[in-house]
Amino acid sequence: MTEDNKKKPNPIDVHVGSRIRLRRNMLGMSQEKLGENLGITFQQIQKYEKGTNRVGASRLQAIASILSVPVAFFFEDAPGQETAASRGFAEDASMAFAVEFCGSPEGLQLNRAFVKIPDVKVRRRIIELVKSLAADDDSE
Repeated sequence: MTEDNKKKPNPIDVHVGSRIRLRRNMLGMSQEKLGENLGITFQQIQKYEKGTNRVGASRLQAIASILSVPVAFFFEDAPGQETAASRGFAEDASMAFAVEFCGSPEGLQLNRAFVKIPDVKVRRRIIELVKSLAADDDSE
């Protein structure tokens, strides 16, 4: 193993870490809170999320339990795995974009605020507003 290979995290470890971060952010949970629930420091959570430290099986099971997802959630769309399309599903690049957006700070803020709107008609009007704004940008 070369010096470079030792410093570069495994792509699966990076992916699992990014999925931990995605789910933790979706729940509005801090690294500190997740670490407290696991009995470890937030710095260790940072290392897991960056993929610099590999998450062991029992720890991953505990994280899945705390974050209320199955362990398989952390491996969805992992590098080197079959794509949904190759398994016969109609999932495409737009779905990957949507998942990526939902994990972004803006996507998380938008989702959290949107689900707090109790009136279905208001939510529909917001969707129409966003669509019209997006259409305006396309025409320029």
